[in-house]
Amino acid sequence: MRDILEPSDPAIRGALAALERAAAEARRIAIQTGTDLIVMRNGQICRIPPEEIAKRPPVVEPRTGWAEAAVATPAEGLLDGPSATRFDNED
Repeated sequence: MRDILEPSDPAIRGALAALERAAAEARRIAIQTGTDLIVMRNGQICRIPPEEIAKRPPVVEPRTGWAEAAVATPAEGLLDGPSATRFDNED
């Protein structure tokens, strides 16, 4: 059986990490604005006050390794070449 955290489709490989970053950002904004965080726990909608959110340790580790990945990525093939549009052909 394949691990769900190792999908073969490149479009969804980073989906879990993206969701974790979005959740961390939602917690940060709730603390910053003093608003409750609304979550689903065991099928129930729950409100978590900002004071309780602030007491919990962060769930997501900071992203690292981007500089090394950028250096290792070849520049060619990242962007499409220029193409004409209808505005190029109009006077």
